Amino acid sequence: MRIEEVTLFTNNIKAQKHFYAEVLGLEQLVDEPHMIAFKIGESVLSFQYKSSFKPSHLAFNIPSYQEEEALKWLEQRVEILDFEGQKISDFVNWNAKAMYFYDSDNNILEFIARRNLNIENDVEFSSSSLVSISEMAIATNDIESLYQQINRIQSIPIFYGDFDRFCAVGNDEGLFILIDKAKKTWYPTLEEAFTSDFIIKGDYNFSFINGKLQEMN
Repeated sequence: MRIEEVTLFTNNIKAQKHFYAEVLGLEQLVDEPHMIAFKIGESVLSFQYKSSFKPSHLAFNIPSYQEEEALKWLEQRVEILDFEGQKISDFVNWNAKAMYFYDSDNNILEFIARRNLNIENDVEFSSSSLVSISEMAIATNDIESLYQQINRIQSIPIFYGDFDRFCAVGNDEGLFILIDKAKKTWYPTLEEAFTSDFIIKGDYNFSFINGKLQEMN
């Protein structure tokens, strides 16, 4: 499942520009007063100005065996969000290891090394090592209904979980992380999960605004 572009919203373009361009050192593709965009490997992460918004949660694939190098690189730039004292989370059922941090809007960002993709990288880890945007999380009151809406756009398999509180759909390349916000908080911070607005393009093209999914051509 390819995620070509995710658009999030911010009320501080300047701060987000500094974070992604200067702190993370990402290549900037768009630099306008009300919109910025950055290259995330094969994907693009964009921000549009909006006076009011809720923070989101998304993940970036990194090379499959570079989580230790990625952690060292990140620790020089951001504060790592650990879980029970561990800076790298080992997801045995997913054959993957991940680490988390905030951007300037408190969006929870994740670097995840998926062994199943077997993406090798022999050079020193840097911002250019990022492979793609690989996960977009969506907090909802009804996981099954949201899944059916996405599935109607194009058939999508359940990767892990169920319709009760947590359901990841897609594959190792790209996932929607659907959670019931009344039953589950964001990992690893355990903070309340809000329903956040975003726009996604790729194999699935839709906007998710005010909790409503609208397919786009």
